[in-house]
Amino acid sequence: MDILLQAATGAGGGMGTSLLMMVAIIAVFYFFMIRPQQKKQKDVQKAREAMKVGDKVVTAGGIHGRIKEIGETWFLVEVADGVRLKFEKTSVFASSSDVTTP
Repeated sequence: MDILLQAATGAGGGMGTSLLMMVAIIAVFYFFMIRPQQKKQKDVQKAREAMKVGDKVVTAGGIHGRIKEIGETWFLVEVADGVRLKFEKTSVFASSSDVTTP
């Protein structure tokens, strides 16, 4: 009978520890994975809003070019002389060649 009472008492303490560990794991995921990703997405969005005609860009597909026209949800990118392609804003990123290091 004593063994059953000890097991029941031990299980109650283990439940609290398990709950605490789950909360700790969720906190670690939030601070090391979710929050940095959200910050990175905000930075990419700000960079897209700051783009202007003449900026060098790279598309998600790896096409390099210069912005020739900006629409509400798209960019018109010139990839060669006289060759212009229309891309959604979400698939265009600032070219790394525009970034200067101090």
